[in-house]
Amino acid sequence: MAKIKLMTDAASDISPEYEKELGITVIPFKVAMGDKTYVSGVDFDNEKFYKMLDEYDGIPITSQITAFEYEELFTEVYNDGYTDLINATINSRGSATYNNACMAADNFFENHPEAKGKFNIYNIDGEGYTGTYGFPLIQACSKIKKGCSAQEIVQYIEDWIRNCVIYFAMYTLKYARKSGRIPSAAAFVGEVMGLRPIMRIHDHEIKTHTKVRGDKAVIPKIIELAADEIIPKTPYCVVYGSDIKARDELAKAITKKLGYPPSEFFQIGAAIAINAGPAVAGVIFKSRTPVIKHSSRMSSGIRLF
Repeated sequence: MAKIKLMTDAASDISPEYEKELGITVIPFKVAMGDKTYVSGVDFDNEKFYKMLDEYDGIPITSQITAFEYEELFTEVYNDGYTDLINATINSRGSATYNNACMAADNFFENHPEAKGKFNIYNIDGEGYTGTYGFPLIQACSKIKKGCSAQEIVQYIEDWIRNCVIYFAMYTLKYARKSGRIPSAAAFVGEVMGLRPIMRIHDHEIKTHTKVRGDKAVIPKIIELAADEIIPKTPYCVVYGSDIKARDELAKAITKKLGYPPSEFFQIGAAIAINAGPAVAGVIFKSRTPVIKHSSRMSSGIRLF
């Protein structure tokens, strides 16, 4: 009988409550601030990190999850009697974490040849951040309980990821400027003019989709964009940071627009806040425009592709 384990990293923004309740393994990231290194979810929660970020003058640096760390975790899962491990990671173009996971799978089977044919590792490139891959993992838990196979669950997760879009806005350009995501001159002009870029994340890429002037224009524009592109009646999620008021305002307004409430809320953690800042608002949903491609890699001791 199949025994399936779900794993991801902290950039999925799966809450500690879900992590505990659903049994999803969430691997933390290390964050360096000056000569000190912290572990997300261990040394700070989101609220504490927002405060640390605001008080820190430098640029925090996150460390990728190494192949060695993954191999140790894969070994633990195998020793616990699981037949299948499904691991979804942060955008492979923004971090080496996904490639490290694939390398670790190869190393695991080289060091554990007895696992071939008995244990499968499915590494999935999340292609984005936060609920892009956090939401389908949460949903996958109910599919495991219903007796779905690992292949069916992987197919579901990949389908969501490759058709998923995020529209989000930063209420300040301070952190994007510090991290180099936006040139200093452009950020300064943007702040002076009160411009708020609306970003679109899809298929590994983060692009400035449009701009609005002033904070009050942010939520209406995000809702307009999402309503035009979402597949009707499909689940969607709200992304937020330190501003609970903005979260509630967005949820209320988009519920009215679409006629049904968000399925989940994702509060951004350190991996995203470092570049975007703690004050953000956004929506994650499945787009009308289909995308046909494959992003996962399954390892059972044999390289399939």
